Amino acid sequence: MQEPVVSVVLTVLNEEKHLRDLLESLVLQSVPHEILVCDAGSRDRTVTIAHEFAAEHPQIRILHERGRRGQTRNAGVRAARGRFIAFIDGDCIANPFWLARLVSSSERTGAPIVAGRTIHLGYWAFVKLGRVELPHKGQDVTHPSSNLLYLRSVFLDIGGFDPRFITAEDIDLNFRAVQSGNRIAHAEDAIVYHRARGTMGGFASQAFWNGYGRKQLTLKHGRLWREYSFRRMLAGQISLWGMIRLGCAVLGYIVCKIRETREGWRSQTATAAAMREARA
Repeated sequence: MQEPVVSVVLTVLNEEKHLRDLLESLVLQSVPHEILVCDAGSRDRTVTIAHEFAAEHPQIRILHERGRRGQTRNAGVRAARGRFIAFIDGDCIANPFWLARLVSSSERTGAPIVAGRTIHLGYWAFVKLGRVELPHKGQDVTHPSSNLLYLRSVFLDIGGFDPRFITAEDIDLNFRAVQSGNRIAHAEDAIVYHRARGTMGGFASQAFWNGYGRKQLTLKHGRLWREYSFRRMLAGQISLWGMIRLGCAVLGYIVCKIRETREGWRSQTATAAAMREARA
């Protein structure tokens, strides 16, 4: 098998409904690549489906790492052999030119990080709502890890994902990357299709944990609210579903504030040292 240029790292947990579509889209990518399916403890047919694909496609490897998304993704990166790491989620589908566009954008611009364009699929009201952007040093650091390329050496140098985050681990990663002087390029033609939450309960739960993650960010990095554009934030919420999402997010923020303290976030965990060892 040809040496991979890119290692695709995807974390899965009970994704039997979607994994087949994702893997079919990944094996078609034209750039030499490997696919690391990192299972976080699935109890459905997710692992079985992954093994079925691996039997036909030797570039697929299956890892087992229980934990939050950051911890599971870090395990995938440590096992990766590619110069670049591309992150995608189990409920996504990649455009056939996805990897080629990400890599070419990095090589053309010299940026060690490239964020692609994510098109959300599902109920229109859920799809219409955009993400709440957080700028840092003039760059948007909220590009999600469902469509994100990192130069592996840069990812390891900044310590990888912080496994303490429930959500917003990708925002924290991008924040630290920009803080370290790295630039994030944006490739509009590197497209991933992402399935939006299909139920009101799933939508509310996602909003709650997003708010929880935003509070975790402030506990780790200090006062970030001055970086937000509240006018743009509220402009994107002026709808029934927008206000519901905002309310659930505020609740998650408050719950995190009650549960967690700043003292517990003073320093990066031992994960950073482990990732730098993987760099060597």
